[in-house]
Amino acid sequence: MGCRFEVLRTDPSGARLGRLETPHGVVETPAFIPVGTAGSVKGLTQEQLEELGAEILLANTYHLYLRPGHDTIRQLGGLHQFMGWPRAILTDSGGYQVFSMAALRRVTDEGVEFRSHVDGSLHFLTPEKAVEIQAALGSDVAMVLDECIEYPSSHEHARRAAQRTFHWAQRSKQHFAAHGNAERQWLLAIVQGGTWPDLRRQNAAELVELDLPGYAIGGLAVGEPHAITCEITALVTERLPAAKPRYLMGVGKPEDIPDYVALGVDLMDCVLPTRNARNGCLFTSNGRLLIKNARYARDSRPIDEACGCFVCRRYSRAYLRHLFVAGEMLAATLHTYHNLFFYLGLLRRIRQAIRERRFAALRAQLQAAAAEAY
Repeated sequence: MGCRFEVLRTDPSGARLGRLETPHGVVETPAFIPVGTAGSVKGLTQEQLEELGAEILLANTYHLYLRPGHDTIRQLGGLHQFMGWPRAILTDSGGYQVFSMAALRRVTDEGVEFRSHVDGSLHFLTPEKAVEIQAALGSDVAMVLDECIEYPSSHEHARRAAQRTFHWAQRSKQHFAAHGNAERQWLLAIVQGGTWPDLRRQNAAELVELDLPGYAIGGLAVGEPHAITCEITALVTERLPAAKPRYLMGVGKPEDIPDYVALGVDLMDCVLPTRNARNGCLFTSNGRLLIKNARYARDSRPIDEACGCFVCRRYSRAYLRHLFVAGEMLAATLHTYHNLFFYLGLLRRIRQAIRERRFAALRAQLQAAAAEAY
């Protein structure tokens, strides 16, 4: 009934084919995790997500804590029952959301004091509180509270944040050992240190000593160039235990995903496919398509002639543009479905390529297509 992770194959590039077993089903890795911030992937039903083949969703601890409240969700049987989702759920700690609200929060060694963006009420989030909230939610994978910092940041600022992140991880582990349920939930640490290699090395080494079930790489994809994201990711992954899952938080663009996979990353999440969908930006095999452009007003073609999703089989660019320009809610649903079909399909292709020992060829093909598109 507990969690278990197994690496099934490692490509010469470093890409890994794996299998994460959870109390709510298996997640084939490398995997992309759709973001369901408030217990909902905006625009889609849970039935549609199952149809798309999503094996795991991300829910946001910060937002669910503020409303409807973790105690309410616990009383209603936990997050799986509450949202009607039978498959795996990963919850973040709320650290990134607090980071993004600089004007509303104050960070100390004890925790984070912040004001709710909903009603202005004052709250205090500690590492122990983050563990308690996620235990009440009943997610399969929970994250320790960390301090995410902006890019660029000074070495001293990054050092203090990394040190605090390590101490918070220690406290989280202790609290989880006393009050959590390791048979039902995994607690993962998060490596911080900004874009400073020495701090990343030190933070990774300290966190590995805690011997948690898996490790995330946080504090990236916050404005730094892609090359730096890859450099820091490579530096960290080579220091993480090979037998445990590696989660790169907040990535990424579809053209960048093969690079992260080649660095040994097993899990990724990003709001890009869903947020872009709501803004009329659609991902295709030929690059991005901005559906609001006037050129599509009489375009009878699908979004992507190479795509097999039901949106591309049924609806024209002209109709989708009409929905978007008219402000129809259906536009967000159809766009989101297509974009997640694209992302999840990309990861399926990558897993199959690793399985068949042709990942290098697929990566080169995808990079060539991206270069031509952009």
